[in-house]
Amino acid sequence: MCERAGADSIVCHLREDRRHIQDRDVATLLKRISTRLNLEMSIAPEIVEVALRLKPDQVTLVPERRQELTTEGGLDVARLSKQLTQVVRQFHARGIEVSLFIDPVSSQIAAAARTGARIIELHTGRYANARTSGRRARELTALRQAARHARSLGLAVAAGHGLDYRNVKAVVGIPEIEELNIGFSIIARALFVGIERAVREMNTLLQG
Repeated sequence: MCERAGADSIVCHLREDRRHIQDRDVATLLKRISTRLNLEMSIAPEIVEVALRLKPDQVTLVPERRQELTTEGGLDVARLSKQLTQVVRQFHARGIEVSLFIDPVSSQIAAAARTGARIIELHTGRYANARTSGRRARELTALRQAARHARSLGLAVAAGHGLDYRNVKAVVGIPEIEELNIGFSIIARALFVGIERAVREMNTLLQG
């Protein structure tokens, strides 16, 4: 239904505790969808092994803490650069694209480029959670500068976290950002209008 309504890819998060989705569900999705599957995941060896076996179109590497409701904050790529570089090589060897979910910080973007990853996803949480227009403007500027920096290093740029029908248009206006990953707000809207209409309404904003 999401694909029929215009979604360009489907994202799911295979957590270590499997509380969002099971291995067999990821395998079923890969067989059923006609677009792309982007698998969010940690760099825990067990999860890396599963992803290498299932071969999604793309993996997005994210930090993961058991007590969180959803992913909070970006990867510390600078600190984990050696481990991430090895994981990126493993996925690229299997023909799987890798995106690193990071905060819009210059040092993290530079570290991401050094791992060999070709895509980053900028964490938009601080922008989405800004409560004043001044703070929102500052966070949007940070996203613009980060996207520009990433493109100058040859990285493709995606963005996501906390984006909704009210705040997404300003992020769409950043030309370097090629993809937005949006989940919760679409599903929340779908409770009232159905999933197809919710996806179409968001797609209209993204194309606008």
